[in-house]
Amino acid sequence: MRKKNNPISNLLALSVFLASYAVQADTTPVINPDDILALKVPLNPALSPDGKWIAYQVRTNDMEKDKRTNQLWITSSDGKTSLPMTANDYSANTPRWSPDGTWLAFMAAKGGDDATDQVWVLDMRGGEAQQYTNVKQGVSDFSWAPDSTKMLLIVQDMSDAEKEQLENPDEEEKPRPWVIDRLQFKEDYVGYLDRTRTHIYIQNGMMAPAEQVTFGDYDDSEALWSPDGSEIAFVSNRTEEPDSNTNSDIWVVSATPSGAPAELRQITSNPGADHSPAWSHDGKTIAHVSVTAVNKIWYATNHLAITPATGGELQILTAGLDRNINSPAFTQDDKGIVFSLEDSAEQQLASLTLKSGKINRLVKGDLAISSFDYNTKNGTALLISKPDLPDEVFFYKNNTLKQVTNLNKNLLANKPLASVKNITFPSSDGTEIEGFIFLPPSYEAGKKYPTLLRIHGGPVSQYDFSFNYEAQLLAAQGYVVVISNPRGSSGYGEDFSAVLLADWGNKDFEDVNAAIDYAIKEGYTDPDKMGVGGWSYGGILTNYVITKTGRFKGAISGASEVNHTANYGHDIYQALWEAELGLPWENKDAWERINPFNNLGHITTPTLVMGGKEDWNVPILNSEQLYQALKRIGVPTQLVVYPGESHGFTRPSFIKDKYERYIDWYNKYVKGGE
Repeated sequence: MRKKNNPISNLLALSVFLASYAVQADTTPVINPDDILALKVPLNPALSPDGKWIAYQVRTNDMEKDKRTNQLWITSSDGKTSLPMTANDYSANTPRWSPDGTWLAFMAAKGGDDATDQVWVLDMRGGEAQQYTNVKQGVSDFSWAPDSTKMLLIVQDMSDAEKEQLENPDEEEKPRPWVIDRLQFKEDYVGYLDRTRTHIYIQNGMMAPAEQVTFGDYDDSEALWSPDGSEIAFVSNRTEEPDSNTNSDIWVVSATPSGAPAELRQITSNPGADHSPAWSHDGKTIAHVSVTAVNKIWYATNHLAITPATGGELQILTAGLDRNINSPAFTQDDKGIVFSLEDSAEQQLASLTLKSGKINRLVKGDLAISSFDYNTKNGTALLISKPDLPDEVFFYKNNTLKQVTNLNKNLLANKPLASVKNITFPSSDGTEIEGFIFLPPSYEAGKKYPTLLRIHGGPVSQYDFSFNYEAQLLAAQGYVVVISNPRGSSGYGEDFSAVLLADWGNKDFEDVNAAIDYAIKEGYTDPDKMGVGGWSYGGILTNYVITKTGRFKGAISGASEVNHTANYGHDIYQALWEAELGLPWENKDAWERINPFNNLGHITTPTLVMGGKEDWNVPILNSEQLYQALKRIGVPTQLVVYPGESHGFTRPSFIKDKYERYIDWYNKYVKGGE
C-alpha cells in the first residue's frame, strides 16, 4: 500500500540530501557526481607519420541517451589546432594512420542498433568517412600494412546463430540454448563461451573480401605486420588445453592468405605469458613482454624481452629492474627499445639501450602515462594524468614534453580540488608502504576530519599519480581520503606482490590498516569517524577488514567475493584459482584458510553491498551471500544490484547512482549527526 505524502518527512529528506553535497557554505561549489560524468576522457592517441598531428578518441557520457559515446579528434603536435574528425551522431574509436599518412582509419558501428563494428577510413585530403570492411560479425581489431594498401583484421568466428540468420535472413531470430564443452566456459562482458574463436584475416583494399590467415581452436590477437609486410607476428595460446593455463606465445605466419591453415613459426616457448610483440626495423628481432615466474601467476613481473624473429633463445633484458613494463617499440636504429614502465606510483616512458642494458627514464615524475604512440623519427604522443589533471594528450620530442589538449579546463576551472599528498609509512612489520592522502578543498590545518580508507582492485594493481575521480569526489564532500598500495600491489617488485600468493587478507590487511593509523597519527583523521570501501579486490579486502576490526563506522563492498569456494566454477578464474590454491576438494584447507565467509559473524560495521547483475569476473552471487549474512545477524546493510552491468559499469545513470549511494552511505554512518 502506498503511504500518504508527509510534507514534514519530505522536508527532512530534502535537507539530508542537500547536506550530503554541502561542504562549506561560503566556498565555490565543489565537484559532484554530475561533474565526474561530464569529464571528457581521451583514449588511443595516434601520432601521424610526419609527426604533425595526433589523432585520439574522446569518450563522453550522453546522459539523455544514457550511454557512452566516442568522437574522433585530431590536434596539431604544437597544440594550436584541434579538429573533430567524426560526427557526434555515432561512436568512433581506435584511430590509426596509414603509414603513408593519407588515411585515418577507425572502428565504428554505423547504421542502427544491430550494426557491428567495421573499419572506416577518412581520406585526409578531404571527404566523408568511407566503409572499408564489411564483415558480417564485425571486426575486433585492425592494422595497416606497411605499404598502406591493405589491412590485417582480427575477427571472431561467426556463431551458429549468426550463420543460421545469414542462411535464412527472413526468419525471426530465436533464442538458442548454450551448448558448452570448454574448460573455460564464460567470460565477463561476453557470457557463456562456445567454440567461436578470433583469427587473423587479410583484406586487400576497400570493401574487398576478408581472407582468413589463421585457423584452429585457438584465439589469436595482437597481430603485427613485419617491416616488409611479408609476415605477421601474433599472440596465441596453442597449448594442448589453452583454458587450463596462463601461457601465450608469439607466432609468425605468412601474410599471404592461402585459404587453408598455413605453417606457423613459433617464436617463443616460455611456459609463461609472452605478448605485446614489436618487430625491429631490420626484421631480425622481436621485442615483447615476457612472464617467466609461471608459478607466481598474476603476481609475477612483466619483463622486457627479445627473441630472434626466426625463433630461438629468449633474452630477458630487465631482470635486474624487477618492475612491470609494457608496449615495447624499437628505436629507429634498432639499438634501443622504448616502453612504458611502472615504478612505485609512477607510470613512466623509458628506454633501454641494447648494448649496455642502460635504462633511461624519458618521461617521469609525479604523473601517470596511460598509453603512448611512439614514432621513431617524429616524436611520441602520450596520454598523461596528474593528481590535479585528468588524462590529456601530450607530445614528447627532443626531451621536451608539451600538453596539447585541455579537454576539461572549463569544467574544472571553478571547482576547487582536493590537495594530494604522496606519503610513505611503515606497516606493522616495518615494511614501507606508499600511498596518498586527499585533503578536502576546505581543509583547515589542525582540524580532524571524517576519513575514508579506499582500497584498489586487482589485487595486482596500484594507485598512482593519475587523477583519482573517486577520491576527488569523496574529498569534495568533506572527507579526508586515504589510499595506499598494500602488498600484492604492482609497482614495487615481484616479491612485494607475491606476498599475497595463497594468503589474501593478511599482509594487505596490515598495510591498509597501517595507512589509516598513519592518517590518525598525522592529525588528519577523527578516529571516531572512519569508513572503508572498494571495488573488485578492493571490495574483497574490505570484507577482510570488517571481519577483522570494528573500527570503521561504515563500509562499502563493491563487486566483491566473500566465499571463494562458491566462486569456483561460477566466475572466470578457474585456472588461476587452481594455480593459486589447488582444487578445492583436494586442498580444502588452503581455500578455507583465506575464506572471509567463515568470519562473517564478526562483522559489526554497517555495510552497503553492490554489484553488476551480469558480472562474471566477480559474480553477484557472493555479494548476495554477504548481504544475506549481514541481514541475518542484524548488521545494517543494503544490496544494490545493477541490471545489465558487468564488472565495470558503462551506463552513465548507474555510475552516477553508484557515486550518490557512496556519498549517502558514508554520510549516514561515518559523518553521522554532522
